[in-house]
Parts: sequence; C-alpha cells; structure tokens
Amino acid sequence: MSLILPEAPASKILVHRMEIPIRWGDMDAMGHVNNAVYFRYMETVRLAWFEALGVLPTPQGEGPVIINAGCTFVRQLTYPGTIDARHYVGQFGRSSVETWIEMARSEAPDVVCAFGLAKVVWADMKSERSTAIPEALRAAMARPWQG
Repeated sequence: MSLILPEAPASKILVHRMEIPIRWGDMDAMGHVNNAVYFRYMETVRLAWFEALGVLPTPQGEGPVIINAGCTFVRQLTYPGTIDARHYVGQFGRSSVETWIEMARSEAPDVVCAFGLAKVVWADMKSERSTAIPEALRAAMARPWQG
C-alpha cells in the first residue's frame, strides 16, 4: 500500500516563494537529491516565511511548531539546479493552519517535482500547549505573496 498525500485544496493561498540552490551534497548514492533533504528545503521555505512575517521561533515565548509533515516525491531533483519553492496556506483552526509547499525546478516551474504538507500549530513554548493564533498574525499569515 502506498501513501499519496493530498494536494492542496483549490482555496489555497500562495504566501511565500523563493529559490533554493541544489547543493552537490544534497544528493545521495543514487545520484538524486536524498529524500530527507526535501524536508530541509521545506523547513528553509517555512522559516523564510516566518521571518518575513516577523515571527522567529523562540523557546521562551509563543511560536510555531510542526505537528505533522509529509512529502510526496513526483520527479527526481539533481545537481546542478535551483528549486522554485512555493509555500501555501489553507484552512485555519483556532491555533493551527494547514500548509503546503510545491517544489519545481526553476527552469520548469509548472512541473512539480515534489509537494509537501505540514500542520503548523501556534504554541506557548513554556507550557508546551497550543494557544490561539493572534488575530493580527492570522491576517498576516493569510496575506497573498506579493513577490
């Protein structure tokens, strides 16, 4: 039985986009980007989005945590190259938001090579419990990317 992760819903909002260079060391013995590295790419995009929002994770306060993550590999990525990574948000909950990231080669941005998802929960780091996403942050998180 194979697991295919759901694609982002039609109501998704593009909130961040960036290019990520593929490094020689990202590849494995099979000559393509190692599966685990895709999660690093997604982390890079997600953190760049949080930085753009002015939300830096801190162990002393509130911030985003990932409670689940997954990736579907569609086509191989290889060195050399650059990834066009697009970050989307979907449905918001009281303390959470569903996110998706599509990864394509920059020279062929319409050909998705992998897509991942993660559920982001806003949490109080000291109590280790979820807390409501502040309204101003929720609005900023749903703001479409302007490029």
